[in-house]
Amino acid sequence: MAALAWLLIPLLAAIGAGLWGSWAGRNRRQIGDGPELAGYARFREAMEKTHSGT
Repeated sequence: MAALAWLLIPLLAAIGAGLWGSWAGRNRRQIGDGPELAGYARFREAMEKTHSGT
């Protein structure tokens, strides 16, 4: 009976890993790259500004 319990541990771990993998890989609503690119453009503009006195 103890051997059966030791065989159930990897089986339950594999089932858990499969469930987690299917949850992590699900299709999420895509928001696109618009906000990310706008933030990067603002960052570049800020870095290109020349500051006097530095």
